[in-house]
Amino acid sequence: IAPAAKAQDTPVQQTLTKGDKAPEFSLKDQDGKTFNLSDVVGKKKLVLFFYPKDESPVCTKEACAFRDAYEKYKDADAMVIGINNGTVESHKAFAVKNHLPFTLLSDPGNLVLNKFGIKEQDFGNNVKVSGRETFVIGLDGMIVYSFRDFMKGDEHSRQVLGYLSGK
Repeated sequence: IAPAAKAQDTPVQQTLTKGDKAPEFSLKDQDGKTFNLSDVVGKKKLVLFFYPKDESPVCTKEACAFRDAYEKYKDADAMVIGINNGTVESHKAFAVKNHLPFTLLSDPGNLVLNKFGIKEQDFGNNVKVSGRETFVIGLDGMIVYSFRDFMKGDEHSRQVLGYLSGK
């Protein structure tokens, strides 16, 4: 009988950082339409924010901070996209309730989250939540900026806008 694989035997995906190429992906948006990363790379800068859960307090603050600054993102020629493993239906309800003008993508099984190497937040007692991280992807498809802070959801938009405005 072969020994059971240990956690440390599993290769750990490194979190993508500045200079890494954004991995290609296709996911369904809140309207059930397929979004392909390759369809927008080269046309707009992309702001991808990965967040754990629709309707949780910190995630709602984060999404609403992106909503409140949405015109500034448009002025910077950047497209804002939120991603988590919630369903298309959950994303639609979240977007409608909070008047979110941007795309929310459903990532069942966190496949795209894992491609970006985003780490889970461990709260102990076997309570783990998917991570919160934001990436800016340049016109060339490369990551040009990233920000991670699990508890300060609303800080993500502020940091990204600072980067985009050169401050």
